[in-house]
Amino acid sequence: MAIGKNKRLTKGGKKGGKKKIADPFSKKDWYDVKVPTNFTARTIGRTLATRTTGTKIASDALKGRVFEASLGDLIQLDDEDSHRKFKLICEDVQGRHCLTNFHGMDITTDRLRMLVKKWQTLIEAQADIRTSDGYLLRVFCIAFTMKMRGQIRKTSYAQHTQIKAIRKKMVEIMTRDISGSELKEVVSKL
Repeated sequence: MAIGKNKRLTKGGKKGGKKKIADPFSKKDWYDVKVPTNFTARTIGRTLATRTTGTKIASDALKGRVFEASLGDLIQLDDEDSHRKFKLICEDVQGRHCLTNFHGMDITTDRLRMLVKKWQTLIEAQADIRTSDGYLLRVFCIAFTMKMRGQIRKTSYAQHTQIKAIRKKMVEIMTRDISGSELKEVVSKL
């Protein structure tokens, strides 16, 4: 720095002057998230969206948004089923309400880790099944072998042919239960 100049006291300041600080939340609106009628809860929370300005419409920003809630929160009865997570997708916006529909179901990772144990066989099956009202569901199922009553052997593994037979039976049962029912009935079965 040159002698005799004070850096902080230069005339004019920085280029462009000081920027006006605007709160981003002042341009946003809150919307209630409504769940489908097959759950006892009516709303599961609220979400933010930027207000409609020019060509950007607020409802377009909300449509397609996916919300996740546990089954314990959706049926408001028991926390016993809180390990099941439901994904709900926003399909329509009416006023300040986001109307959602079923988008998927999953199990929490801690519950899945609790189920998997040593000395047993894990069998996974998946199937693409169309419901009676036209929705195509990809269903995953998991099964485990277990010890028989009075079994002395430490392990309870299944042979490859047995695994194939069990997997085939799992796909059969999933197809039978889902293909003859509508999406609402399938969600209530889960």
